[in-house]
Amino acid sequence: QVQLVESGGGLVQPGESLRLSCVVSGSASSISTMYWYRQAPGNQREVVAGITSGGITNYADSVKGRFTISRDNVERTVYLQMSSLKPEDTAAYYCNRGATDVRNLSPLAIYSWGQGTQVTVSS
Repeated sequence: QVQLVESGGGLVQPGESLRLSCVVSGSASSISTMYWYRQAPGNQREVVAGITSGGITNYADSVKGRFTISRDNVERTVYLQMSSLKPEDTAAYYCNRGATDVRNLSPLAIYSWGQGTQVTVSS
């Protein structure tokens, strides 16, 4: 059983930054390709960014240049550094293991979802 615990969300003003963390614990022997997803009220969950075990990354066009995904394989933690936040970034953010190849930003999610962390961008 694998558990995903996201943290780091909060209420910020437009233009500010946040750093999200996702700790992977449980029976997974290692953390493979990981993704950050988000879901705004009334919308479907969407892929924000992905990172392979070797550090190859890809981003949704809506966040490219503003968000940075990274990982610490020893600590089994995946991060999402979010800068220049916009009101449209407001959503619950989740992490999960997904497709091995990040190029297509597949919405596939392998583990059970964690509780997520809420990001609200508002003036």
